[in-house]
Amino acid sequence: MRFKDIGACLTGLAVLLPLVACSSDNGVTAAAPGGPITVEAKDDACGVARVDSDAGTITFEVTNKGSRVTEFYLYGEGDRIMGEVENITPGLTRRLIVEVPDGGKYQTSCRPGMSGEGIRAEFTVKGSATRQVDTNTKLAEATKNYQNYINAQVEPLVTKTTEFVAAIKAADVAMAKGLFPVARTYWERIEPVAESFGDLDPKIDAREADLEPGQEFTGFHRLEKDLWVSGPQSDTVAIAERLLTDVTEIATRAKAVELTPLQLANGAKELLDEVATGKITGEEDIFSHTDLWDFRANVEGSAAAVSALRPVIVERDPELAKTLETRFDAVTALLDKHRSGDGYQLYSELSESDIKDFAAAVDALGEPISKVAEVVAQK
Repeated sequence: MRFKDIGACLTGLAVLLPLVACSSDNGVTAAAPGGPITVEAKDDACGVARVDSDAGTITFEVTNKGSRVTEFYLYGEGDRIMGEVENITPGLTRRLIVEVPDGGKYQTSCRPGMSGEGIRAEFTVKGSATRQVDTNTKLAEATKNYQNYINAQVEPLVTKTTEFVAAIKAADVAMAKGLFPVARTYWERIEPVAESFGDLDPKIDAREADLEPGQEFTGFHRLEKDLWVSGPQSDTVAIAERLLTDVTEIATRAKAVELTPLQLANGAKELLDEVATGKITGEEDIFSHTDLWDFRANVEGSAAAVSALRPVIVERDPELAKTLETRFDAVTALLDKHRSGDGYQLYSELSESDIKDFAAAVDALGEPISKVAEVVAQK
């Protein structure tokens, strides 16, 4: 699906989409009140220049001064992810712009190596602020349209996961293998929303290589290993049943979540980061090699978020809107070259040249997407 077609889908979404497959003590320079809050991320420290901020739009400027790729998060109550920025390579500086209209206790976190709970610290938001959607009708419409998109994805997510689990329980390995990438398509399209529920996401989507000591291997990837590598285990059916329970819970929560325009913008970039750090490398579906299904779904989810925000982007930065459309279409055209039947080539069938082409196209798209949050944050 081309980028320009996604906007049309969002307009009639409820009908169409179900049919679509600090301080000086830690060496951090103090941040000026109201300005970006600098963060120095190291392998063993997370130096946040301020421990509080007024409610409203908050900008963190994160520089990785460590030796490992890192991430930065702002958590709300119950480990709800308010915003995150991933794939910050050593020496790189990236911004996280997040809307926090409600005062209260929050937490910042750097995650060296992009694993574990991270290096956390308390962060206080003072007062309250008017939400962007309360003052800008276009932004309000964007969040409404994107919520419709989420609702249209979670219903087939539950349906296809139910069919996937039924095939496993019936010991129909061929059927389960065929349903695995299909069910994951709907999951990957809404991954930023799903990831915001930090208690469920690891149970559903943790990769074996990313498990922490003592963490049980469950969810899609555990079942992927059973189907493609180890064969059914004594607890395979129980793992499948738990997956369906967790996916159903995610679907219920996703329908009720209230998203901000900046969450849409950040989510669009997060999905491209997911492609860059997992799908292009073949590490996501390491047993089945169905990474291109996930790749396509991440791109479609990112495009849906940008399409919802497009009226605001066109109004504030029309050139950025044109660039985004061109580069989304370039990535989609590249994926289309690797179609095979109703799906895609396996990752193991790609050449080094194919992988380099994908990486270049995603990098070219990631650069303009990184600007969307700043455009949305404009007053």
